[in-house]
Amino acid sequence: MSIFKQELGRLTAATEQFDKLGILDEQFWFSWQGARYPLPIVKFGPSREKPAPTLLLSSGVHGLERIGVELSLSLIDTLSRRIKWDASLNQIFEKVRLVIVPFVNPYGFVHFRRSNVNHVDLMRNAPIEAEERTPWLIGGHRLSRSLPWYRGFANELESEAKILCERVLHEAARSPVLVSLDIHSGFGIVDRLWFPFAYSKRPFPLMTEVSALVDIYEENFPHHIYRIQPQSHDYTTHGDLWDYMFLEHQKQSSNIFLPLSLEMGSWNWIKKNPLQLFSKLGFFNPVKGHRRARTLRRHYGLIDFLLRSLYSEKFWKEIQIKKNENHHQSRGRRWYGHL
Repeated sequence: MSIFKQELGRLTAATEQFDKLGILDEQFWFSWQGARYPLPIVKFGPSREKPAPTLLLSSGVHGLERIGVELSLSLIDTLSRRIKWDASLNQIFEKVRLVIVPFVNPYGFVHFRRSNVNHVDLMRNAPIEAEERTPWLIGGHRLSRSLPWYRGFANELESEAKILCERVLHEAARSPVLVSLDIHSGFGIVDRLWFPFAYSKRPFPLMTEVSALVDIYEENFPHHIYRIQPQSHDYTTHGDLWDYMFLEHQKQSSNIFLPLSLEMGSWNWIKKNPLQLFSKLGFFNPVKGHRRARTLRRHYGLIDFLLRSLYSEKFWKEIQIKKNENHHQSRGRRWYGHL
């Protein structure tokens, strides 16, 4: 059996397991050269039609970044076991919905590719143009599908991107608060938590909400590992899906939607083990077993914090009451200076 068939079998088996556990909420399939690739959406908590605060996790937008998919699958496995005995977790899922899209780009995952079957980088695919100068090629281009970071046709979302956008906008319209966390690897020495924008250096409109969430996180976890900042502080891009979804949501609803991205600092793994640069997957994933295990467990605290923050109605009500207070505006100066 080829390694591609083994990887496809792995994704299909995971999807079948979601169905057996009763957590498979939606299922999409892509067909290519006689093979079928699953794109499942998993859900814990209230049904998707019921208004509820929601945390949405996604991973595998880039097929080479396999550690993100492993983190999602590991989290699904852990939660499926905990809900059998953990009363506090069950209380959270009575009020809060958790949606997980573990492999947004199943073809890329199976075939060890950043892009999808059409050679499109899904995170450069949205119909949104950067307002700032972007890094050559990396910021997204339409020069050739043979080059990485290819954006695809103008104003045409790839099927995988369309599925993700439709589900996110559906959740954002029905959830009083939606926090999303898109998991990536491949940039930087430290783990970053990015918030919008990627297409512009303008301040993110929901700075009060972002600042309040960061405040309470840093007060309660002062030794956390993340560098928290707008993505544009590191680089800008064309076609960012989360910028696009946020702006589309703002046209339709006043519900709170905070799109966050977790960028795991894979350069640190390379620094500790330079030989993994000679592996196709080594630039994006920890190779050593102990480092992989550490990576899989180090982000559970963040995800648990986000779930519990959404459980607290008091927290989000107080944010609205304090929306115009200078305290949170001053925290915005940390990132934008002129606020």
